[in-house]
Amino acid sequence: MDVVIGRLGRAHGIRGEVSVEVRTDEPDLRFAAGSVLWVRDPAGGGRASRLTVQGTRLHGKRLLVTFAELSSRTEAESIRGAELVGEVHADTSPPSADEFYDRQLVGLAVQTTDGRSIGVVSQVQHLPAQDLLVVQAPDRTHLVPFVAALVPDVDLAAGTVLVEAVPGLLDDPDLRA
Repeated sequence: MDVVIGRLGRAHGIRGEVSVEVRTDEPDLRFAAGSVLWVRDPAGGGRASRLTVQGTRLHGKRLLVTFAELSSRTEAESIRGAELVGEVHADTSPPSADEFYDRQLVGLAVQTTDGRSIGVVSQVQHLPAQDLLVVQAPDRTHLVPFVAALVPDVDLAAGTVLVEAVPGLLDDPDLRA
């Protein structure tokens, strides 16, 4: 299974090193030397070209990556803005019990803590402040901050996400106290 792990940024220097906007909670694992990554084809969404990580280093707050296939600034700039994908086995889970991959959450049924059905998680948005669950209800879309105070339980085995029905969160007058 392919997952987006980063977006390629500007070239750094003249030898093909490139900055990467990291989109994974496991950068040490995903960007380890020898890891094979793929540039996502913007037209078809599939794999376009292969990149092999030679090394990484931090430069301030940016991750700089050297790939075996990129040896010049021109080559690095030619793929600027492209998404990087890595292969993850479908049954792989994060190491911590309270962490989830997006693919594990999408499709789960969303219920309030008192048992009312709301909809289905259709997407996870990663914002600077916190992640948001995009919940598709029959008549609207809800954005639920993915924090423990509002989402007290995710049960992958049962296929459910529990959400606190706090006033204004679900914008449904029937759910307000």
